[in-house]
Amino acid sequence: MSRRFTVTSLPAAGPARTPDRQSHRHSAADIRHLSAEDAKGDGNPKESSPFINSTDTEKGKEYDGKNMALFEEEMDTSPMVSSLLSGLANYTNLPQGSREHEEAENNEGGRKKPVQAPRMGTFMGVYLPCLQNIFGVILFLRLTWVVGIAGIMEAFCMVFICCSCTMLTAISMSAIATNGVVPAGGSYYMISRSLGPEFGGAVGLCFYLGTTFAGAMYILGTIEILLAYLFPAMAIFKAEDASGEAAAMLNNMRVYGTCVLTCMATVVFVGVKYVNKFALVFLGCVILSILAIYAGVIKSAFDPPNFPICLLGNRTLSRHGFDVCAKLAWEGNETVTTQLWGLFCSSRFLNATCDEYFTRNNVTEIQGIPGAASGLIKENLWSSYLTKGVIVERRGMPSVGLADGTPIDMDHPYVFSDMTSYFTLLVGIYFPSVTGIMAGSNRSGDLRDAQKSIPTGTILAIATTSAVYISSVVLFGACIEGVVLRDKFGEAVNGNLVVGTLAWPSPWVIVIGSFFSTCGAGLQSLTGAPRLLQAISRDGIVPFLQVFGHGKANGEPTWALLLTACICEIGILIASLDEVAPILSMFFLMCYMFVNLACAVQTLLRTPNWRPRFRYYHWTLSFLGMSLCLALMFICSWYYALVAMLIAGLIYKYIEYRGAEKEWGDGIRGLSLSAARYALLRLEEGPPHTKNWRPQLLVLVRVDQDQNVVHPQLLSLTSQLKAGKGLTIVGSVLEGTFLDNHPQAQRAEESIRRLMEAEKVKGFCQVVISSNLRDGMSHLIQSGGLGGLQHNTVLVGWPRNWRQKEDHQTWRNFIELVRETTAGHLALLVTKNVSMFPGNAERFSEGSIDVWWIVHDGGMLMLLPFLLRHHKVWRKCKMRIFTVAQMDDNSIQMKKDLTTFLYHLRITAEVEVVEMHESDISAYTYEKTLVMEQRSQILKQMHLTKNEREREIQSITDESRGSIRRKNPANTRLRLNVPEETAGDSEEKPEEEVQLIHDQSAPSCPSSSPSPGEGPEGEGETDPEKVHLTWTKDKSVAEKNKGPSPVSSEGIKDFFSMKPEWENLNQSNVRRMHTAVRLNEVIVKKSRDAKLVLLNMPGPPRNRNGDENYMEFLEVLTEHLDRVMLVRGGGREVITIYS
Repeated sequence: MSRRFTVTSLPAAGPARTPDRQSHRHSAADIRHLSAEDAKGDGNPKESSPFINSTDTEKGKEYDGKNMALFEEEMDTSPMVSSLLSGLANYTNLPQGSREHEEAENNEGGRKKPVQAPRMGTFMGVYLPCLQNIFGVILFLRLTWVVGIAGIMEAFCMVFICCSCTMLTAISMSAIATNGVVPAGGSYYMISRSLGPEFGGAVGLCFYLGTTFAGAMYILGTIEILLAYLFPAMAIFKAEDASGEAAAMLNNMRVYGTCVLTCMATVVFVGVKYVNKFALVFLGCVILSILAIYAGVIKSAFDPPNFPICLLGNRTLSRHGFDVCAKLAWEGNETVTTQLWGLFCSSRFLNATCDEYFTRNNVTEIQGIPGAASGLIKENLWSSYLTKGVIVERRGMPSVGLADGTPIDMDHPYVFSDMTSYFTLLVGIYFPSVTGIMAGSNRSGDLRDAQKSIPTGTILAIATTSAVYISSVVLFGACIEGVVLRDKFGEAVNGNLVVGTLAWPSPWVIVIGSFFSTCGAGLQSLTGAPRLLQAISRDGIVPFLQVFGHGKANGEPTWALLLTACICEIGILIASLDEVAPILSMFFLMCYMFVNLACAVQTLLRTPNWRPRFRYYHWTLSFLGMSLCLALMFICSWYYALVAMLIAGLIYKYIEYRGAEKEWGDGIRGLSLSAARYALLRLEEGPPHTKNWRPQLLVLVRVDQDQNVVHPQLLSLTSQLKAGKGLTIVGSVLEGTFLDNHPQAQRAEESIRRLMEAEKVKGFCQVVISSNLRDGMSHLIQSGGLGGLQHNTVLVGWPRNWRQKEDHQTWRNFIELVRETTAGHLALLVTKNVSMFPGNAERFSEGSIDVWWIVHDGGMLMLLPFLLRHHKVWRKCKMRIFTVAQMDDNSIQMKKDLTTFLYHLRITAEVEVVEMHESDISAYTYEKTLVMEQRSQILKQMHLTKNEREREIQSITDESRGSIRRKNPANTRLRLNVPEETAGDSEEKPEEEVQLIHDQSAPSCPSSSPSPGEGPEGEGETDPEKVHLTWTKDKSVAEKNKGPSPVSSEGIKDFFSMKPEWENLNQSNVRRMHTAVRLNEVIVKKSRDAKLVLLNMPGPPRNRNGDENYMEFLEVLTEHLDRVMLVRGGGREVITIYS
């Protein structure tokens, strides 16, 4: 990357020069000041900006100079280059725990202390800490046993696989760590910022648990060294016999482990500076111990140490309880029995009864450390896996065996195997010895050049430790006898630490060195784990952990330390080093796996911000490292691996469900974008097959003046329909211009999103600002979605108050919406009486969803009830399907065919065929049509002048009045009883009358819905100059079924012969009204008590002159029904009988 910068100075503009420079200095100081909120690391300014966050202080004085006057309005958001470079040069990354201390000093009004520049280089800052964390208890206590059990070949493969895993992880980690500054938090920070808060929190907590259990493992190692090799007499619990030694040892480990844990936690609580002071001492112990091992190997080649071991036949004997490796001894001229004889025989006399195997086999003494030049390497090449309770035997030694099934006395001084061993178990026990590679990245704030030191120091440390481990495998196998290697606790060599027998100048160098190194490693774990938990807590991604983000005034994580000690105590109570090691192996392997995954994802996505300085990486290496980590997890312990994954999965889902929303520019979001792009391009290849069709909803909602949704029940219905799991776009239109109404649109979007979240609607929100509602809805319908992922269904509410609008634009917009969905081949769902639809919290315990299948629309009417019944609101409602048969249809055969069709569709429903016979057009239909057309005439005059409007309405009314008087002179006032839903709420005022009134003394502009009080007043009036055309719901039914009435049968016949008016009616309108009236009668009769009625929605007229009549048809069709959904198909099949 080029580092050449050219700084060009501008000429000073007279007296403005000095103030301008001062303002620049003030700006740089403001930019260098990082606010406490930005320092939290929650993905806001500190991580989204390059490095800087200017404050608002003295904003008006920052750029007073004239040189930059052209850009003065942009200085608030775009700082000058000089200020940017000054902020970069003075940027510091405070270590974890120091920030609150510094804030406390600032709050006290004290003078801010300058933060010292980081001074540690690669060797002191990364290499040595990694060495100290990688070398640990396993090297000293278990590596010799692993080599003895697995053999040199398998142990070599094991070490090579584990070291390769950590090396590949280090390469990936180096790439991530050099792609910007890594604050304190190390691996958690890298993973969370690369893979997102969910992965970061899950893996960060797993890494925290691994570090905590590592502390328990180090403490258990400390206690094992203390009780087994330093001070065995300190054991509190004593075994009565050999079979109880293991249980007594575990109890001792629990007691002493708890004490040591308490002491270490106290030391960490008092002050971590004491731990850091002794860190160099602990590291010196580790290095000195390793050098002593290599010195002992060299010395053993020409002068092997004297550590004889005693064999009975080929069985290894424990040196506890006897001194001479012989059955008999010579004292003067007398043969006497030895202590060994007394252990196998009933008495010390020569005629005593002895163990059969002891009698048959001889006692042999061999050297336990033959040395590197002994050629022993050939014998230790291959594995010798043991089961629990088996005696450790030497291969190649002559032995007289016993009959099969002969029991072995556990009290005899044999060296027994304490556990069943196999390759995968050894991998789990060994792997913790290669962990600790994150130590350098955790200290990135203390490094002089972190982007150079972290890769170099970490990779060199792994290379060094890998070389030590691999060479140790070979050297242990070449220098130490196999039975000694398989002797885990060194019982055959007088209870010495096995690796200590090889060391020079004394085994005590290894024992004391390993004791202090394990103590130091335990302290380091108890120091690092609480800070990791504190970093996770302060990010706020796991709500219930926020309490652990608090600490002492200097930032020490008190509560996190307490939790760490409690979790560490769980590992102490397990009390077995071999049982705890696989547990922490799982957590570390999971952490390393996601580090590799993060690097692979970032590399494959090729995001512009992915520019690591470390160049020697490749996505294939990261993928290989990830695969190796996953394989090692299941190799170590498949059930521990599943448990660790389950824990990480639960944490992931919890953060996803309850955690704070964070935008960290992580790779998972970039991966989602890439996957979405790929999927959208695939969807462009063609329309979906009928089997893949699902309702992709565009929900059109209306917001009030406060930007709140008027009918939230629409979103409840949307949630109930989403059994199809398709796309959901909730759209709304605001009138105005974008520049003026953009804040209102943002508030409307927030309101809609909150409602979508409350109703559990998974989808997107889109608010459009347009000069008028009609164009805005058209824009939403045309431009909603992206590529192949577009809506195919529009859900909208019925314009309930369409009669009351003076401009009558509401119903015109609705009809245009119907036409546009038809032209766009989109399905349309119209909900009538949407306020009566159930919310998501309601439940229907019974009832039915009735489908009136009048014309075939592609199967939408069949699919919608099926989707609704998947939701708990409608689950107990049964589905009924009605279809209409004409006179020439065979209704019985129609029912059979429909039942068969539903059977093939795998839909369970009751089927009924309704027969509609031919009938004459009723007077009710003519009356309804007449009033509708008269109303339409009035609506057409709304745009005329006041006088023109009065004359037009007067002529229409006079014509109607004169016609009625001619046909029925005895009835000067005729009431036309036609049911219609009121302009207001039909549910609340079912008897409200809608009257078409003209009064010569009334105002010039008639209202389509006057006050309800006008109806009763009109009934008592007999003014011949006033005509009332009134219809109510109850009177409409009475009109159809009326018997005797004030009007005689002759009057009815005369009423039907109103030829002058009825002959002038549009016969198409009469037929349409007749269909609407007849269908409504049948639907009300059959489905009055249904919870939901779905029926086909007829299309609007092709001639726009009849638009207002179309709304009347739909009103008549759906009156007297509570919940109605009008369905109009999109012109394609949406359901199929084929698999």
